[in-house]
Amino acid sequence: MAHGAIETTGVVALIDDCWNRIGTRGDGTCPKLAEHSRCLNCPVFEQAAARLLDRPLDEADLAPATATSGPRARPHDGTSQASTDTGAAVAATQSALVFRIADEWLGLPTAALRQVDDIRPIHSLPHRRNRVVLGLVNIRGALTVAASLGELLHLDRASSGKYTSRNSYARMLVAAHRGEPVAFPVDEVEGVVRFAASSLLPVPTTLAHASASHSSGVLAWNGRTIGLLDTDRVFESLARSLR
Repeated sequence: MAHGAIETTGVVALIDDCWNRIGTRGDGTCPKLAEHSRCLNCPVFEQAAARLLDRPLDEADLAPATATSGPRARPHDGTSQASTDTGAAVAATQSALVFRIADEWLGLPTAALRQVDDIRPIHSLPHRRNRVVLGLVNIRGALTVAASLGELLHLDRASSGKYTSRNSYARMLVAAHRGEPVAFPVDEVEGVVRFAASSLLPVPTTLAHASASHSSGVLAWNGRTIGLLDTDRVFESLARSLR
């Protein structure tokens, strides 16, 4: 059985890349495909992705950013050129989880992401009329506030619905900012994208809904326009909704 060894804080974690052997990128014999349709929707794939995201960046991860960073002057403070290049490459590389709500594709910085889970029952809170706050959800034994990003960003769920025929699965994203976790139901999770900071474009002034004021920029990725959410702004708005 093929595994990938990932070093994380001194502990070697073995990742079984079953998706490359028996999954959608392999021979398709995995019995879980009958339930999940594709490996991206499988909890085994999600757990492996989470473990990979937790690892430190290695030379292979840094190579694309280093290749596009261009030549630099040699430092004169005794610091090696290699360490300077590596630090700049890390600073220039970002990552985000791409997901969909209604017809909008959004990106959540992976630094805020805690887990991706199946949709769970949400227990509404009495006497609360704010449509952003959905209620409480049990995430691995801990009651967590569930909130609607669609309501927060004023996304139109009654729009064209061009993804209604797509074979997709709703998911629950658990994110945290300054130690406060929140669960967000989303219509579909696409995966993690890595990008150079320089590839982030300004938010178009023609973007009318509230996602414009909650985004730090947009990405052109895989034929789509991804609105990269600003974690600070999103959680500040959520805090106001909880009052």
